[in-house]
Amino acid sequence: MRIINAPSPMPDAPPIRRWSSGMEAMDAALGGGLAHGCVHEIYATEVGDAAAAAGFTLGAAIGIAGARPLLWLRSRRAVGAMGVFQGAGWADLGGAPDGGLVGVVGDTMGLLRAAVDGLRCAALGAVVVESWGAMRELDLTASRRFALAAEQSGVPLLLLRVDAAPTPSAARTRWQVTAAPSQALPGNAPGAPCFDVTLLRQRSGPSGQSWRLEWDREKCQFREGQNHEALSGAVVPVPLDRPAANRAGERHAA
Repeated sequence: MRIINAPSPMPDAPPIRRWSSGMEAMDAALGGGLAHGCVHEIYATEVGDAAAAAGFTLGAAIGIAGARPLLWLRSRRAVGAMGVFQGAGWADLGGAPDGGLVGVVGDTMGLLRAAVDGLRCAALGAVVVESWGAMRELDLTASRRFALAAEQSGVPLLLLRVDAAPTPSAARTRWQVTAAPSQALPGNAPGAPCFDVTLLRQRSGPSGQSWRLEWDREKCQFREGQNHEALSGAVVPVPLDRPAANRAGERHAA
């Protein structure tokens, strides 16, 4: 009699940790929320939407990082084009004033290396890489390196791209962000930051949906935004200034 040993069943994969964005329809499309331990790409629709894309990215990063520190890496070109973060602007979106570390890196390869090193630090809540323009160094191989490091540590990477066209990558999701008018508060005061976002691509999930989102700084989550034209013209969600301005709350890493 020939005895064939059946292979042992494979252990179940651990459930993916997800951050609930607060927007039920969007969370449902994402299978429960934005996943930890992977790469998410965020593209500004046009150069003029750069601040909106940065605001959406920062809000998502603050939410997904929770109580853990957030590392934001920037290219010098991005700093020259967008200006520097102000501590007040960071806090205005609900981020802890001492909960963020901003690093400015001079060259693309240094930026990519710093991102991988950051992703390997499991103590971080999230890593953001902000770049401006096309970067040939950020190819499929580089994105796979990001994805592997993120998967091993559980730290998510949010890759903010401005003035760049989407290219093949190992990202789990790809987003497009456009500035949207905020809903005016009493006295015609500027309302909460508002964004029009489209889920361009998602691995193993639906894509193509669009939502208007409003940021709730108290809950550090998004909520459904108004779809009609608001009275307020405030569409820039992140207070930015030029390098000569106040740098309170900002730290630079070489």
